[in-house]
Amino acid sequence: MMKNAALCIHGHFYQPPRHDPITGEIPKEPGAEPYHNWNERIHAECYEPNARLGNFQRISFNIGPTLFAWMETYDPATVRAIIEQDRANVAQFGVGNAIAQAYNHTILPLAAYMDKVTQVRWGIAEFEHRFGRKPEGMWLPETAVDTETLCVLADHGITFTILAPWQAQDPHLDTGRAYRVPLPHGRSINVFFYHPSLSSTISFDPTATANADEFFATRLRPLLEQPMPDGEPRLVLLASDGELYGHHQPFRDYFLQYLLTTTAPCNGVDVTFPARWLREHPARAIMHIRDNTSWSCHHGVLRWSGMCPCTPDGGAWKEAFRDAMNRIGAMLDGVYVEHVQPYISNVWELRHRYIEVILGHRSAEDLIWEMAGKRLDAEITQAIALLLKSQHARQQMFTSCGWFFEDFDRIEPKNNVAYATQAVWFAQQATHRTLAPTAAARLRAVQSRRTGLRGDTIFWQYWAQWQHLAAAYAFAHRG
Repeated sequence: MMKNAALCIHGHFYQPPRHDPITGEIPKEPGAEPYHNWNERIHAECYEPNARLGNFQRISFNIGPTLFAWMETYDPATVRAIIEQDRANVAQFGVGNAIAQAYNHTILPLAAYMDKVTQVRWGIAEFEHRFGRKPEGMWLPETAVDTETLCVLADHGITFTILAPWQAQDPHLDTGRAYRVPLPHGRSINVFFYHPSLSSTISFDPTATANADEFFATRLRPLLEQPMPDGEPRLVLLASDGELYGHHQPFRDYFLQYLLTTTAPCNGVDVTFPARWLREHPARAIMHIRDNTSWSCHHGVLRWSGMCPCTPDGGAWKEAFRDAMNRIGAMLDGVYVEHVQPYISNVWELRHRYIEVILGHRSAEDLIWEMAGKRLDAEITQAIALLLKSQHARQQMFTSCGWFFEDFDRIEPKNNVAYATQAVWFAQQATHRTLAPTAAARLRAVQSRRTGLRGDTIFWQYWAQWQHLAAAYAFAHRG
């Protein structure tokens, strides 16, 4: 019996946005058969069965906000089950096991400060909307981190995050405890570093998790029995994509259930989660992080910004794509500030609070008038509302999936360009300024090595669709 050891398994549940940015619908996706799209298939293989088995009560987890929004429409019963399983922990321990996620899966170290704040505030607001409580922790997309990002988390009441051990300055750290990371101006945040080799094993070696009892005896027990130098309890924290349990590896939802309800408890191992662990074992050890690092790229955050060995022979387009999106984003920000600031002085607070509109808590008009301190005329209100829609799409165009894979000619980068097109369209409609040619010119240098497809080609294709929709709307509403 191991009374001085605990186990925590974290699942990061996330899917890239699959909706067509023009129609808002997910098209039929090859390979997802017998389901219409991959969201539906993964839901049937992973999200629904894990909720049905009660696994969301026993693990630490985050669910991407855009995925959760889709799930709420597709299968609200599963969403309710997941939320109730978190609430059961709140009732028992005073803290929950669900944590928030930065909203659009943006690589935060590559984002400007105000974008970091927007992503964190939107993620917190979405979590509160779903779970009815404030989050203690937040998952950073790809665990990509820098000190400024941790400062933003701490400033907004987030007490911990989870990172890979190679993101710590000390390469020999013991992952068996939580650490306190000092931040500028007297702030700090707690960080859990997951166990590297065993997390990798459960992710990529299906034979290791074929039997829960054997996995415990051969893999977990040796780790759990290692005493901590100071005599404190040892925490073994494993982290992986949540889709591992049932989708990437069939039947691992049952493995997870048996491991956490039978094998671990029968061996005297406490099954816990980070917020509860911190209540019982406050972090005392100090650790510093390595800026601009992530869990899925050993070259920092280069995978999402340039030529990286993670994507050999195919990553040169990423630097051009990142530069183009940054320049388009800066152009949109300039237009937004120029046209909104005469009426609302704190334009960024307005954007941060736009999540209230996205979540359906209030109308854009109501938010705009509150921030302006008075009723604005209809034309000005409509223009600001369009610019807020533009800023929403501008956040979406930095979704990390657009840079993750080996080539530009894939659905993920195309969707990012589609969101950029949408952002420019709304800004142009609001201001009557010609912005599209400048945006397209930025994307001209982005090209697929495999097919030769260019970014500006995709931009103009989506632009034509927006023009078609506008013409159809004008025809339908002609007077």
